[in-house]
Amino acid sequence: MSRSHRARSHRIGHFLFCLAIYCSVALCPFHSFAAAAEKMWKAGVARAVITPEKAVWLAGYGTRRVPDGKLHDLWMKALALEDAEGNRAVLITSDFQGVPKVMSDRVFEQLQKKYGLKREQVMLTFSHNHCGPRLGDDLIDYYPVDADQVKLVNEYTSHMVSECVAMVGKSLSNLRPALLFQGEGKATFAVNRRNNKESEVPGIIARGEKLKGPVDHAVPVLKVTRPDGKIEAILFGYACHPTTLSFLKWCGDYPGFAQINLEKEFPGATAMFVNTCGGDQNPLPRRKVELCEKYGKMLADGVKQALKKPLQPISPKLRTAFQYVDLSYLKVVQREELERLVNDKNPIRARWATRMLGKLDRGETFSPSYPYPVHAWRLGNEMLVIGMGAETVVDFAIRFKKEFGPGTWVCGYTDDMISYIPSRRVWGEGGYEGGSFLYEYGRPAFRWAGDIEDRIAETVHHLVKQVQK
Repeated sequence: MSRSHRARSHRIGHFLFCLAIYCSVALCPFHSFAAAAEKMWKAGVARAVITPEKAVWLAGYGTRRVPDGKLHDLWMKALALEDAEGNRAVLITSDFQGVPKVMSDRVFEQLQKKYGLKREQVMLTFSHNHCGPRLGDDLIDYYPVDADQVKLVNEYTSHMVSECVAMVGKSLSNLRPALLFQGEGKATFAVNRRNNKESEVPGIIARGEKLKGPVDHAVPVLKVTRPDGKIEAILFGYACHPTTLSFLKWCGDYPGFAQINLEKEFPGATAMFVNTCGGDQNPLPRRKVELCEKYGKMLADGVKQALKKPLQPISPKLRTAFQYVDLSYLKVVQREELERLVNDKNPIRARWATRMLGKLDRGETFSPSYPYPVHAWRLGNEMLVIGMGAETVVDFAIRFKKEFGPGTWVCGYTDDMISYIPSRRVWGEGGYEGGSFLYEYGRPAFRWAGDIEDRIAETVHHLVKQVQK
């Protein structure tokens, strides 16, 4: 039998399996419902508004930005899954710009203590939305030093830890029989910003010319339904910075508008967005609310496109794995370099140098590497989710989808907003995503070592083998 025939037979087999489960639950007498449900997934969804009530500055863009109203609320959402054997995992999505390790570690610790969820069972993702609030020490040197703001950020961060833990608890309490299906749509507004000048993009598009550089326009979709067919959740992804807007109002940027669009189209469903590998991708052109709404609709249309096609059922088996990999710095910064930079014309670099010197003065030492979080989740034999920390460039998605095949989701912006994470190609080219800019993220170095992609890829392959057992 050919590979295509085997794949087709596999899909048909799983469709018939899910159809049989659906019929057995929908048509069986009440006394046999529990037996049928034991062969299914269980899923639970919960959500929480995270729009700050106090004037926490907006995150990103390297300046003080005091909020001035909102276009719509910001959200944090959780999807809890349990397979037929009782194995669990929880995916958290959010409209945050970046969740730092000092926050996510607190969440993971409390989730294990309260609900027995281990580190490999939880992914805490963030859209990287630049119209969201500051958290903890994320991009700490980006902003002018302000004691009142530090207090507000610390209070808000602690509140978000509590909200996140409570929300996950609600998602677990909402676990009920469900069916899972996956598909894929397309959206084309992401542009590789390394290879196309922003000012030239509108003209290139108007002339019908091809934009340069690698992109990933896939829109992976996971639909979660109840046995009666009701859609409970729609999880979807896209590889692009949510930086259409740079003003002072709370807003989820294009992912926020996409989720609003989908929840209007499918009443009662919870729409959830993950940023796949958009570290070097921008929505272009940008800077207008109308464009933000347009891109949100384009993304929602990509999801709807996927939902109109035959979807692949996901069999109720779950495996999870997690590991930190140490990513080495090219060179740890020295005191002499910091002393030269305390009066640098770049205010971010000057604040960073001052803070780093303070650490050395207190007797601290700088680690030569950083612990980088990597996840692998296997849903049935049909879906593989790879979760990686921080701002991964699009090369990682292209590589791992090629290596692991259809049904592979490659998500950046997971667990920890560390810095840009360049591929070997981007590292070699340099520039903003691959060059000497780690200081902007508070790291004690300017640049990663050149083997960064190799270290990450080795870990990903190791974890994928674990979840395939």
